[in-house]
Amino acid sequence: MDSVDPTRAFIKNVKRIVVKVGTAVVTRGDGRLALGRLGALCEQLKDINSQGYEVILVTSGAVGLGRQRLRYRRLANSSFADLQSPQNDFDGKACAAVGQSSLMALYDTMFSQLDVTSSQLLVTDSVFRDEAFRKQLSETVKSLLKLRVIPIFNENDAVSTRKAPYELCLQDSSGIFWDNDSLAGLLALELKADLLVLLSDVEGLYSGPPTDPKSKLIHTYVKEKHQGEITFGDKSRVGRGGMTAKVNAAVCAAYGGIPVVITSGYDTDNIKKVLRGDRIGTVFHQDAHLWTVVKEEGARDMAVAAQEASRQFRALGSQERRKILLDVADALEANEGEIIAANEADVAAAQEVGYEKALISRLALKPGKISALAKSIRKLADMEEPIGRVLKKTELAEGLVLEKLSCPLGVLLVVFESRPDALVQFLDQFTNTFLFQMVQQIAALAIQSRNGLLLKGGKEAKRSNAILHKVISSAIPEPVGGKLIGLVNTRDEIPDLLKLDDVIDLVIPRGSNKLVSKIKESTKIPVLGHADGICHVYVDKFANLDMAKRIVLDAKVDYPAACNAMETLLVHKDLLSDDGGFKQIISELKNSGVSLYGGPRAATALHLPETDSFHYEYSSLACSVEIVDDVNAAIDHIHEHGSSHTDCIVTEDGQVAKIFLTQVDSAAVFHNASTRFCDGARFGLGAEVGISTSRIHARGPVGVEGLLTTRWILRGNGHIVDADRGVEYTHKDLLSS
Repeated sequence: MDSVDPTRAFIKNVKRIVVKVGTAVVTRGDGRLALGRLGALCEQLKDINSQGYEVILVTSGAVGLGRQRLRYRRLANSSFADLQSPQNDFDGKACAAVGQSSLMALYDTMFSQLDVTSSQLLVTDSVFRDEAFRKQLSETVKSLLKLRVIPIFNENDAVSTRKAPYELCLQDSSGIFWDNDSLAGLLALELKADLLVLLSDVEGLYSGPPTDPKSKLIHTYVKEKHQGEITFGDKSRVGRGGMTAKVNAAVCAAYGGIPVVITSGYDTDNIKKVLRGDRIGTVFHQDAHLWTVVKEEGARDMAVAAQEASRQFRALGSQERRKILLDVADALEANEGEIIAANEADVAAAQEVGYEKALISRLALKPGKISALAKSIRKLADMEEPIGRVLKKTELAEGLVLEKLSCPLGVLLVVFESRPDALVQFLDQFTNTFLFQMVQQIAALAIQSRNGLLLKGGKEAKRSNAILHKVISSAIPEPVGGKLIGLVNTRDEIPDLLKLDDVIDLVIPRGSNKLVSKIKESTKIPVLGHADGICHVYVDKFANLDMAKRIVLDAKVDYPAACNAMETLLVHKDLLSDDGGFKQIISELKNSGVSLYGGPRAATALHLPETDSFHYEYSSLACSVEIVDDVNAAIDHIHEHGSSHTDCIVTEDGQVAKIFLTQVDSAAVFHNASTRFCDGARFGLGAEVGISTSRIHARGPVGVEGLLTTRWILRGNGHIVDADRGVEYTHKDLLSS
């Protein structure tokens, strides 16, 4: 976590945990058991049991499993005539009796495979009225936990005499419970657990139905605030309870002194995340009303504010936009002392933590950097106005004119890597820059493009990011100044933001391959970026080998950790017979400290260790080498193993170059130039938010134009379609005429 969350501080004192898994989690949509989720659950419980936690499981699913088995038995024994007549469903108690043994057999099999012993305890509501039973239950569970056995509880529905739900709170109900949620709460109280985790089919408690995009995940439930304000969705599709039952059980347990977390059982690591103190799900705690840090505005409200500010900001003219950027540049220089002080505090904190010297060096604000940042913003301010440009103008019919205009996307979410080891690699990708400069560039581009911006920087530069956000925001006139650019304080807010596809229009991750891939998997919002930078240089048989040597060395050695650095060198087979030029390239790479790994052909011909995979981004002084028959073989290799980032051909044959440039389907394709030129600044974009390998929207280095979309404006004079009667279409191009 970026910092210790006070709402999760109680986790450090947890030893005994009750986990309740509902029917909706243990079954699939067709009613059959979800074996994958059950297996993942057992693995989690095994892991935390091995870590010394005392684990008690309360499980549902017996009735559903029993019904499934009885249906199958009836189907197998029915005649064709039987199948034509209506069939009544099975008695629930019979289903429970049949399913209970099957459910426990499944748990026993799964836990046995993990070298864990489990036990079964069936209970009914009435037995908890007996003081002797409750004492014996506590002693039995205590003995089982001492032996590292996992007790598995379930309500014995087959013999339960309860007729209707009991509505009172657990600690006032004389031990009566209605479902497995309230049973789990009751057991947590009786067995003096330190934590109750209720696993659901949603992320936690929402302010409204989870399917409503306006509903917000409530991270901390405060009874005084949320009771009566929450609109619950439908009852569970398979169980008796649903979220209403979980909340009732959670409130009762929490106010009885047992902290509760409601979270998703679909995530295979959520129990572990809860025990790590991650800010997931909804916490119920008797002291929640005392936590002054609790506020549920955050994610959605910040995004909506940025959206509204962007819409207001679009009304500004070119000169007003230019003045704001110039004011930002002036504000940076005017607040240089405060900025340097914040940056020095970040550096000191990084040194105290013990981060690598490379990270600390890149984190430190170099002399003259503020002036350089201000200069780049002024250059951006003087660039052509990007908003409202007429891209197409057509007369559809007499007096009916259609225009296609450039306009902002809306709201951008930019996430920087926050792990120190990944940040070192990330910062290595930029010449004379660091995370601070990237924050400035993206903020300036957001102003230039009139987009709202939500920015999550790394914790290593949190003070620098905060002061930069303050300085830039203060230079933007109200009422949009404090809303257009939002600074996300903790990474715990990112999952919530990634769900806001109705508000956020583009996500831009900046960091490791793992970060980019994880964000792509976690959101329906379009993601701009690239997971891999596997760039190739193909040296053709008609290449100028002196030129090829310069290009290859620059592409690999200049900044080997950059995403536009060469990772694979492809060489025409005829160059192997060249005793001078090509072998000199190989020799120069080795002399520069580059470790070479050969493909099947190159490993033999050049006596190199064979590479494990061509689809690998070294991000260091290492690369692969392979021999190919011709330009077509080089193209095939790039399409099979590349990442569509940047690829280059070195040749003096114009026809061969044309084939390469036409057929290589990458974001950037070069002829006789280093792959390192794939950069927003070098392309003259003024500033860059990243490099995209996507085939939709922007590709390659992305500047302000990549943050724009288009819209249509139609001007008429009372024109109507009326099935096109009376409309004589001209479709005349007015821009070129």
